[in-house]
Amino acid sequence: MRKAPDLSYLNSAPRVRVLMVCMGNICRSPTAHGVLEMLVQSDGLQERICVDSAGTHGYHIGAPPDSRAQLHAARRGADLSSQRARQLTARDFDDFDLVLVMDAANERAARVLCPAQHRHKLHRLTDFSAQEGIHEVPDPYYGDAGGFEHVLDLVEDSCAGLMNVLKSLESTSAED
Repeated sequence: MRKAPDLSYLNSAPRVRVLMVCMGNICRSPTAHGVLEMLVQSDGLQERICVDSAGTHGYHIGAPPDSRAQLHAARRGADLSSQRARQLTARDFDDFDLVLVMDAANERAARVLCPAQHRHKLHRLTDFSAQEGIHEVPDPYYGDAGGFEHVLDLVEDSCAGLMNVLKSLESTSAED
């Protein structure tokens, strides 16, 4: 298993705010948002962990997630229907404790907006994957159903890893 990023700076945070980011905020980031939210609720950590999503580009502002993303996520228990696309802003790096991008292009676009003092908050979601060699969540938009299922596989794995890290921080801060 790979070593997850150091999030010890979150130990004293009463609430952890996580922002998922892809290009248009209609496929991958809403899927990750929904999956992480589902895991947070299942663990009863809604008061401790808050999740949102955004896109690096403003192509779909105000639109719901892609219907295929919603369908495949719903089959696995994640409801994306209340989400609406929005664009990532520089202020998001002030407002969120963790900004997780889906791929290298998203990372480059987010880094342009990210103030230097917040660079430690920017990571790829796959940095929390248990699978070696997985560095990106590929964009399924122009593909078939298999692409959306693959995205869910990667997102579920990475979000489970993220939850393990966040829960370990919570237990560490409870011991202090």
